[in-house]
Amino acid sequence: MQNIVVLGSTGSIGVQTLDAARNLGLTVVGLTANKNVKLLAEQIEAFKPTKAAIADEQDAAYLRGRFPNTEISHGEEGTLEVAEMAETVVNAISGIAGLAPTLAAIRTCKKIAIANKETLVAAGEIVMEAAKERGVAVCPIDSEHSAVFQCLAGGENPIKKIYLTASGGPFRGFTKKRLETVTKADALRHPTWNMGAKITIDSATMMNKGLEVIEARWLFNAPPENIEVVVHPQSVVHSMVEFEDGAILAQLGAPDMRLPIQYALTYPKRFKNPYKRINFLERMSLTFEPPDMETFPCLRLAYDAMRIGGEAPAVMNGANEAAVALFLEEKIAFARIYELIEQTMRSYTLKRNTLDDILAADAWARERVAEMALKY
Repeated sequence: MQNIVVLGSTGSIGVQTLDAARNLGLTVVGLTANKNVKLLAEQIEAFKPTKAAIADEQDAAYLRGRFPNTEISHGEEGTLEVAEMAETVVNAISGIAGLAPTLAAIRTCKKIAIANKETLVAAGEIVMEAAKERGVAVCPIDSEHSAVFQCLAGGENPIKKIYLTASGGPFRGFTKKRLETVTKADALRHPTWNMGAKITIDSATMMNKGLEVIEARWLFNAPPENIEVVVHPQSVVHSMVEFEDGAILAQLGAPDMRLPIQYALTYPKRFKNPYKRINFLERMSLTFEPPDMETFPCLRLAYDAMRIGGEAPAVMNGANEAAVALFLEEKIAFARIYELIEQTMRSYTLKRNTLDDILAADAWARERVAEMALKY
């Protein structure tokens, strides 16, 4: 088995990745975190990595005092150093901050297991080209993309359509009027998955599914019209692939992120684990319905950004991150998230879609959201 690095080890995906690594007997040589120094210290104690990094310099100094046998660094530079030190890198960083470490990892690793949606949303073409040039395998961790990845494993048949399933989030069936009064606590109450705050809000707005549509476009080289979202509240079918002959393959599993995480770590092999299984002898119903893009327009915005191309997805993503942060700080209403994203996208003029353009577009979108939010 290989050595691994976990970027964003204290987040929900990072914690579950370490659980999978422990089950598989993998050697964790590097860890990075943003602010949760207490949990990072516990992880260093448990896994004894060669290197670790955290955002704040004072936190890094504290960790150096506790763990003299682990090289501790801080800031973006420290994260990039850790990203370049293993043959398998798990990117579980939240937000656009995951882009630079992804590109750094691709320069040195053999496989990157990616849970960071924003990397492929903002710069999917650049990232996938870099991985192809260096022969680096890109294995998705998101349950939906892992499902598609598994359905396509070992096959070369052309795809007619990719169906990405969505739980519908906590507000499935709500009307626009009802969404006007939902609270932060309401939005964080996901019916199926236990995730971090930002991704849970994205699920509530259905932007999470929009980000996944753009990811799928780059991961599987599929045009926008061949990617469709279906709402599946039970979260048992994680996604489906339809082929030219009409056959549809689906990947099913219990709603447990450790399953796609483990597959990304062990691909192309599968290993035993103690996680929950589906029992088809229990009473079970699987239902599917179309998404309500009028009530949840963030999904439509993602399709729009994908079709426009260039920096449009980066603008949309940056505006979304900024708007969600304002909502979590209870500075704007839930419905205002979509409005700020759409207004920001309409204000942007496309450039050349270089990496610098993408990063500048992301920064511009965040500033634009902050400016508009102050006016209300």
